[in-house]
Order: sequence, then structure tokens, then C-alpha cells
Amino acid sequence: MLIRLLRAHLRPYRKPLALLVLLQLLQTSATLYLPTLNADIIDNGVVKGDTGYILSFGALMIGISLIQVVCNVGAVYLGARTASALGRDVRAAIFDRVQSYSARELGQFGAPSLITRTTNDVQQVQMLTLMTFTLVASAPIMCVGGIVLALGLDVPLSGVLVAVVPLLAICVTFLVRRLRPLFRSMQVRLDTVNRVLREQISGNRVIRAFVRDEYEKDRFAGANRELTEVALGTGRILALMFPMVMTVVNLSSIAVLWFGAHRIDSGGMQIGDLTAFLAYLMQIVMSVMMATFMFMMMPRAEVCAERIQEVLDTSSSVVPPTAPVLELRRHGHLELRGAGFRYPGAEEPVLRHIDLVARPGETTAVIGSTGSGKSTLLGLVPRLFDATDGEVLVNGVDVRELAPELIARTVGMVPQKPYLFAGTVATNLRYGNPEASDEELWHALEVAQAKEFVSALEGGLDAPIAQGGTNVSGGQRQRLAIARTLVQRPEIYLFDDSFSALDYATDAALRAALARETAEATVVIVAQRVATIREADRILVLDEGRVVGSGRHGELMADNETYREIVLSQLTEAEAA
Repeated sequence: MLIRLLRAHLRPYRKPLALLVLLQLLQTSATLYLPTLNADIIDNGVVKGDTGYILSFGALMIGISLIQVVCNVGAVYLGARTASALGRDVRAAIFDRVQSYSARELGQFGAPSLITRTTNDVQQVQMLTLMTFTLVASAPIMCVGGIVLALGLDVPLSGVLVAVVPLLAICVTFLVRRLRPLFRSMQVRLDTVNRVLREQISGNRVIRAFVRDEYEKDRFAGANRELTEVALGTGRILALMFPMVMTVVNLSSIAVLWFGAHRIDSGGMQIGDLTAFLAYLMQIVMSVMMATFMFMMMPRAEVCAERIQEVLDTSSSVVPPTAPVLELRRHGHLELRGAGFRYPGAEEPVLRHIDLVARPGETTAVIGSTGSGKSTLLGLVPRLFDATDGEVLVNGVDVRELAPELIARTVGMVPQKPYLFAGTVATNLRYGNPEASDEELWHALEVAQAKEFVSALEGGLDAPIAQGGTNVSGGQRQRLAIARTLVQRPEIYLFDDSFSALDYATDAALRAALARETAEATVVIVAQRVATIREADRILVLDEGRVVGSGRHGELMADNETYREIVLSQLTEAEAA
């Protein structure tokens, strides 16, 4: 999976990578040539006392060293740029894929896991790529070249290499196989820590209200302890790697010196050759050490690549049309024909056989008990998820055939839980219409009954809004979300229980202002409060995902028991009449 990910995202950088490999080849060749020059200086210069030979070959060594430094700097520069570009591209690919997800896929992964995969997982793959380009790319060249040159110096002494290289490979393989499952467990537990922390930050008020500080501390400590235990287990194995490798290296150096001394004593080898052989041995071992360092990082990077690829391979259940409709002839007409929705693997559908017609200039209300499918019904219109049965038509065209940008212009939705982005009041209001003027923003705020409190804020339209709108109250968030949709000026307005946090006076004033503002548009309101929807032109009553009643308030009070129960749970008989 790691190779597949890298192959897909490194393809645009083939030219820089080819230049990088060339630079690594040059600098490694220079590194391998230096011990041979050093041996010549010892045998033909130092031993014979030839100062001129020493100076001339010393100057050559300095020149080759400069070439090595320049090539190494160039290779590191290209490697760092390419690895950074890879990280940027993978993060962008994950972001693009997540943006295409419907609510179903977002729920499948969960926000904490998606954040971890976009940040920490990508960082692990990027770091492995960087180490590969800057260190490990030269390791095979150095290892093979070192072995060849060592054999050229003295074949009998090269028998030490026959024992050293396989022994190092066995040690590294043993440790890497034990690391892989631990790294997978580490990433999963990192997801858990992120999830718990996210819940505690978002639910801070609830925690304080119920005085559950100690319980949440224990919960976070448990998740943190599990992550720590896995990290310590990984660390113990990693701590064994370098001592094992260095033990093999030191023993091999002793063996070379021991047998090399005997070779020199017998006249089969010169002192300079022994020095060069030791240098090649260290280069071979260093190449193995660099490969070992990569193998230490590879198991975690492989796990991270699998998690990244899982996101990239998961397609949205809401598929854009291949030949999208870009223009509509009718305006503001919404119809559901036998629409139904079922989650994959669910025994019962959330919605079944829903028929609804909403026309311009009319207000259609949807009411029902908790869990009856009201929010799901509205979510089918802007394609937060697609109907699994029947059709959802906007202006006579199935929404699955409409271009996403056309749906965004035509349908405006105020969700049940309004979300504001970090920025200012103005940037949030212009989210649906970036070209809106300040006058249009103030008009939308006035209709949404938010002008008074926004004017009181320091900066007015430029007043800062925290992430999620946490620096304003729930009612203020709802009114700003309604104003944001009004700025968009769609043909169809969907209000998903968007007045629940408002007091009755503000609710009444807002509905009166909305009626004037949306007089020529189609309005669909989901509400729990009967007072909010009793004046609607048509009321749809849902119960367990089915339509059990449709009509005006008076008609439903007369002949629909489900609606009567909902109304009388909030109003007296006289008030309901």
C-alpha cells in the first residue's frame, strides 16, 4: 500500500527524482573513491616519504570531497522539496476526497480519525520519503560499491563480509516484523486520544455542569496510558536495534584488524590496503545502518499509508452526475415521489414512501416525534445523502442529475445544529454569496432578528467569530445561520428546526419577517414547536419514517390523532383551536 501511494503521488516529480538519483550516485562514488586515494597516499607517499605525492593526491582528495559536498547538498535539497510536495499533495487529496463524502462516509470514519490521517499519518509517510531520498537512496550504491572495492583490495579478508551482512539482515528483519503490529496499534490509539480530547474540549460546558471533571480526567488518562504502553513497547524494540547493529559492527572491525594484521605480516597485504578495507567495511555497515533506520520507520509508514489509502479508496455514496444539468426552466418547485432512505445494513429504513410537493409562495411544515426522520428528509434535497428509493425532484429534475453548484444556488439549508466558521460576522454571512454587499448583509441580519446584537458587537460586521461560533449564544448562532442563508437568496429554503433556541417573541418576529422576505420562494420548515408551523400552508406529519397525515392545522386537529397528540402536548385545547 505504501508503494502504491508513493507511486501515484510521486509521478509528477520524475525529473527531480532522476536528478536526485544522479546526484546521490555522484556523491556516493566520490565517497567510495576517497579510501582508495587514502591507501595510495599511505603506501606510496607516507611509507616512502614522498611529500610531493602526498600533496598532489591530497589536493585531488580535497577536490573530490568538494564534489561530494555539492552533490550531497543538492540531493538533500531536492529530496526535502519533493518530500514536502508529496505531503502537500497527499493532504490535498485526502481533503478533496473528504469534501466529497456524504454524511454516511463521515460517520463511518469519524472526525478524529480523519484529522489524524490528514496530519500525523501523512507526516509519517512524508518523513519516510525524506529519509529515503536524503539517506537511504545512496545506501544500495554504497553497499554494493563497498563490497566490490573491498574484494578488489583483498579477497581472503572479504570473507568477514560474508558473515557480517547476512547477520545484520537477520537482526533487522527480526525486529521489523515485531514492530509492524505495534505501530498499527499506536495509530489506532492515537485516534482514540484525539477523539477523547475533541469530545472534552467540545463538551467542556456539559462536563462542568455535571461536575464530571474527575471522570473525564480518568477517561483521558486511560486513553493516554494505552497509547503510552504501545509507544514504550515500540521504544523497547527500537532500543535493541542500534546496540545489536553496533555489536556486529565492532566485532567485524576487530575481525578485520586481527586477520588483516596477519595478512600484512605475511606480506599478502599493504598497510594502506588494510586502512582502505576498514573504511569500506564502515561504509558498508553505514549503508546497512541507513537501511536499518528506514526499516525502523517503514512499518509505521506502511500502516499510515494503508489508513490514508483507505480514505482515498472510499468513494462517496453521493456520486456527481456524469452529464449534469446546468440550467433549470422552472423555479422553486420541490417534489418527493415515493422517497425512502435506508442506511447500509440497517434492518428498517429511516424513511419510506414519502410524497411531498412544495411550491413557490407556500410554506410546507414537517412535524413528528423524535427519530421520525424529519432531518433525514430535508437532507435528501441538497444531497447530504441520496434517497435509496424513489425520487427527489427540484424544478422537475432529479437532484442526482443536477450540477452540485446548481443545487447550492437553488437550495439553501439552515441545519439543526448551525455551525459558524472562525472569522468575522461578515465572512460567515458571505459564505453562500461572496459578492454580497454590506447593505445586503445588514438587511439579512434585520430579517433574521440579528441586527440589534450584531450592531452591539465591537466591530459590527467585522466582529470576530470563534470556531463553531462558541463566542455567541445558541440563539445568536441560529439567527446568524438563518441570515447566512438569506444572503444566499436561494429559490428553496429548508429550515431544520432552526428556531428551537429562540424565545417566543423573537420566534414570532422572525417568522413574520421571513414570510415577507420569502414570499416568492419555497419554504420547508422542520420544527418541534407547534407555534412555529401552525400557520403553514401544508403540514406533513411523520411517524417512524412514514407520512401519517397531511393538511392544514385545523384539518389535522380534526382527523389526525398523531398530530393532535403532538399539539396537545404543547398547547391546551383552547390554544390549539
